Amino acid sequence: MTLKDSILGFLIIFLWGINFVVIAWGLEGMPPLLMGACRFLLVALIGSLFIKPPKIPWQWLLAYGLTLGFGQFAFLFSAMAFGMPAGLASLVLQSQALFTLLFAALLLKEGITVLQILAMLVSGIGLYLVAGEGSGQGTAMAPLGFILTLAAAMCWALGNIVNRTINKRGYQANLGLVIWSAWIPPIPFLLASYYFEGGEIMQEALLTIELTTLAALFYLAVAATIIGYSLWSYLLGCYPAAQIAPLTLAVPVVGLAAAAYFLGEVVSLQQGLGIVLVMFGLVLSVAGGRLLGGVKSFYLNRVQKNS
Repeated sequence: MTLKDSILGFLIIFLWGINFVVIAWGLEGMPPLLMGACRFLLVALIGSLFIKPPKIPWQWLLAYGLTLGFGQFAFLFSAMAFGMPAGLASLVLQSQALFTLLFAALLLKEGITVLQILAMLVSGIGLYLVAGEGSGQGTAMAPLGFILTLAAAMCWALGNIVNRTINKRGYQANLGLVIWSAWIPPIPFLLASYYFEGGEIMQEALLTIELTTLAALFYLAVAATIIGYSLWSYLLGCYPAAQIAPLTLAVPVVGLAAAAYFLGEVVSLQQGLGIVLVMFGLVLSVAGGRLLGGVKSFYLNRVQKNS
């Protein structure tokens, strides 16, 4: 990658890592489901001014909006409202990579390698440790928040399956899909907010909205979504996906560091070990094959030189 594109890659990691701290700030002034509706409405209103509609059948636009949009963020925002720490949320959400492998095997009949199975087992053990209290004085994590974050990761994984299916059918799953599918989530978000959070709470949150909440919403819509995915689409258009995809592995690192600095979150010794195992499993899943291939090539070259 060029120096400019490397800087853009680090900018994406920063925008998406800080995203979880901003969500926590936004939830201080607005209930989670209403915040989800406002976030996607802003994405749709602003993004549609600059991005053309994708040439994709409406049913796939609907499926993408309900999984990656409504499903993922309804569960994620609710999880953080119910006690999931921002830093750990950024890590647990990355289990979407493992759920994607599983759903691809079940729904798309794609094969799973032994290395990928090992990656799922290692990350699964890590998630189990993260969910525990640990032996140190870590930030408290509600079990419901952890379960809801896993549900968010599953919805993200289902959205990835929708994305793959769209590409396999000859359509382009690009930034236009992200922007124009954002018109879909506000409807179920508003209905769910009215049912679960109540009309009075919705009205009060909107009438008494503070500058901090507005700033959080604009960051989530403009910085994390429109700018973040625009840069992501640009890099994917310039480099192989296998080279760009591993960048997301650094998002939890930024998320954990930002949560520690801005929110004072800490992790216990046990949770720290779980974080290491989850990250190791994700690396195995994303780049394990290439790493083993590189080691094999190095070994064969050494054998040939010595023979």
